[in-house]
Formats: sequence, C-alpha cells, structure tokens
Amino acid sequence: MVEVRGSGCPTVGGVAANPIAQLPTAADDAERIEEVLLDATRVDGDAYLSEIASHLIRAGGKRQRPHFTILSAATKLPDGEPVPLDVVRGGVSVELVQVGSLYHDDVMDEADMRRQVPSVNARWGNLRAILAGDFLLARASEIAASLGTEVAGLLASTIARLCEGQVAELQTMYDVDRTVAAYEVSIGGKTAALFAAATRIGGIVGGHDRDDIDRLTEFGRLYGMAFQVVDDILDCVASDAQLGKPAGKDMIEGVYSLPVIHTLAGPNGDRLRELLTDGLDEADRHEAIELVRHGGGVETAFAVAEAYVADAKSVLALVSTNAAAATLAATADHLLVSIPAEPAAA
Repeated sequence: MVEVRGSGCPTVGGVAANPIAQLPTAADDAERIEEVLLDATRVDGDAYLSEIASHLIRAGGKRQRPHFTILSAATKLPDGEPVPLDVVRGGVSVELVQVGSLYHDDVMDEADMRRQVPSVNARWGNLRAILAGDFLLARASEIAASLGTEVAGLLASTIARLCEGQVAELQTMYDVDRTVAAYEVSIGGKTAALFAAATRIGGIVGGHDRDDIDRLTEFGRLYGMAFQVVDDILDCVASDAQLGKPAGKDMIEGVYSLPVIHTLAGPNGDRLRELLTDGLDEADRHEAIELVRHGGGVETAFAVAEAYVADAKSVLALVSTNAAAATLAATADHLLVSIPAEPAAA
C-alpha cells in the first residue's frame, strides 16, 4: 500500500486539517455561503417545497465548490479582503447544481441515506425527489443568469457535462474491459466539470483577465480529476465505517474505477475478472477488495492522482501566490494526505 502521510499538510489529532478552515476569513465565508444557499431554496408561501429543497443543504456539507469560487476570486485580492457577494452567489449556483444532482443520483441508486440523514427519495418518494432536484437546478440557473450571460452559459454547459459523464458511466457498467480513456471521460463530466465551473466563475465574477480565468478553470478541472481518483481509491482501501457505506460499493454496482481497471490489467486480473459480475456477494466483495489492494491498481491510481495534483498546482502558481492561492494548492495536497497509509481490514 502507498505511504502518503507526511506531505506537509497540518494535522489535527493525527488527521490532516482542511486547509480552507485555516483561513482567517473561513468562518465569514461559510456563513455567507449558508445564508445564500438557504435563501435560494426558500419558496414564499410553499413551506413544503422549501423543506424538501433545503433537506440536504440543512444536513450539512463541506461546501468545497463555493469555497473554491471564493478563493479563485480572492487570488487577485489583498490577503484577508472579502470577495463581493456576487462571487458567493456564483459559488452557490454551482453548489445547487451539485445538490440537485445528488437528489437525482439517489433516485437512480435507490439510496436510503445521504449525509447521515434519510435521502429525499426515501422520505418523500422518487417523484418529489426528481422535482426538487429540478427545482434546485432551476434556482442555480436563475442565480447564474443574474451574474451575466457568460456565467449563465457556463452553468448550462456544466449541467450538460454532468449528464454526459453520467451516461458515459452507465454505458460501461459491469464492463470488465472498461478503458482508462472511458473512465476519464466519465469523471471529467461527473466530477471535474463542477470544480472547473466553480473556479472559472470565481475568475469571471472576480474580474480576472482571460488568461488567469483559463488557468483557474484548468486548476479546477485537474483538481476535480484528482478528487475523483482519490475518492475511488478510498472506496477500495477504507473500511465500511470510514466510508459510511460498504467498501467496494462501486464494484458491487458495476462501476469499475481506476484502481480496478489497473488491477484487471495486472497479475490479479484474471481472478478479479471472474468475481466482477452482476451479483457480487459478501464473500466475493471482500476477495475483490483484497485483490485490488494488493494487485498494483491502487499504487498506479495514486500516482495518477499525484500527477493531477502536481499539474494543478503548477498552473495555479501562474495566477497568484497569495494566501488564497496557497490555500487552493494546500487543498490539492490535502487530497493525497486523506488516503490512509495502511488499508483498513476488508
């Protein structure tokens, strides 16, 4: 297993601290994000829809995408100077797309829980979950439109990219011959597009020049690719308790991620190929996890994540080296530190 601790991120109680939380303005930014989010889900005269639309937002979350919008805008500001409210609203538009997509994902996955609370579909049913997800996408579009045609067009294209990424994933479910290229297309739409939109909106609304807007966009895209690769590694090396879901859940659902793809191409590939069917039972799940952990796939995927992080930091350094930029870079490093140095018991 890859040893990844000790990469320079501060720790709290032995766990790597979130770099965003270390900024002096973090609490103020978080408060503004929550205020705008809740305002966007409030429907005058319709407490019922307001409750459903705000359900997952009230359940909490890291709000990483709106924080990235704020930090991207702040890369050209003096350290500690707050960004304009429109920057916060731009970040919230991306977060609303993210949350709306979760409402839809939970319907497709028949999920019962999300963020430690009952999913919207489990509590109110699939029809209301779909409509509430649509409502959040509409609210996101409304905010984006108020920020100008470029932001509105960007958000619309990002929603399309999310759909394209999801469809690309569906096309390769239970496909043991899924390629790295197919995987990258899927996560580029499902995950990286939202981070790229968040950082690009920060640059646009923050008034950056076009070269820096493009660089911030590329940072967000590369970060998003690394984010998903790391998430897929954690699905293989973390415990059920650490994940809050069964380890290897992607394999159970027929979604073969980068560590699995590389394991299939290695010495453990033939046996793993035999196990990966539409009907992976508990014993086979544990064996499959062990094969991935010790078949070279995790190490190869980790090296890919490292490369994405290094490229992201390089392009960001061309924009700024102030506190906001340093925090974005540290957040990229934090992804790598989040992977356990040793895999949990399967």
